[in-house]
Amino acid sequence: MTVPESTENSAPRPTPLGRNERRVLGVLIEKAKTTPDNYPMSIAAIVAGANQKSNRSPLMQLDEDDVQMSLDKLRAAGVAREVQGSGRVTKFRHVAYEWLGVDAAGVAIMTELLLRGPQTVGELRTRASRMHDLPDLEMVSAVIAALQTKGLVQAMTPPGRGQTFAHSLYPPDEQRYLSLKIASQESADEDTGAIKPAVSANSPVHESRLAAMEAKLDELQMRLDELESRIGA
Repeated sequence: MTVPESTENSAPRPTPLGRNERRVLGVLIEKAKTTPDNYPMSIAAIVAGANQKSNRSPLMQLDEDDVQMSLDKLRAAGVAREVQGSGRVTKFRHVAYEWLGVDAAGVAIMTELLLRGPQTVGELRTRASRMHDLPDLEMVSAVIAALQTKGLVQAMTPPGRGQTFAHSLYPPDEQRYLSLKIASQESADEDTGAIKPAVSANSPVHESRLAAMEAKLDELQMRLDELESRIGA
């Protein structure tokens, strides 16, 4: 059963979301765009989408209880709704357009930031184009600028080639950690003189290097997450 992605006329203003809630919301929006025949989604389908190994950073291992708790929080925030499915299985849909106050291009960019974390304009164009047509970098930059005006996106590095952007839905403690992490990475790159390869964002070389970098970053993120869990415990 296919349902419209938005039918309500009003919704609360966006508020910070926890890590699990961001992943679940990103999955709901992504699947509404890419597999509309299987939307709205059951909890089991959301679990599978949250834990898939492609288009995700960091990799996660949520279970049904994690997803149910996240859905409860998203419903309380006004960004997710429970709907009656065609059978006995309860399903869920997002209300992201109203909650964020964005159009299709804006929600595609926000979804990629929710699912993968901070990214450059080129990365966002390549990845978000599967959900909305983004013909060139200029359009992506314009969408990002509009999202910045709404307070939904923030620049994490100075202007220039390879500038990184992130969404603004992190809780304060995660925001501080993210800012420190990116600042540390930038400082390390400056100390080592590291530069980004001057290749086309659409070239096979770029895609190969990008995939390798993402795999390494996923591994590092998983190690960081495990370390943070131990420290928190």
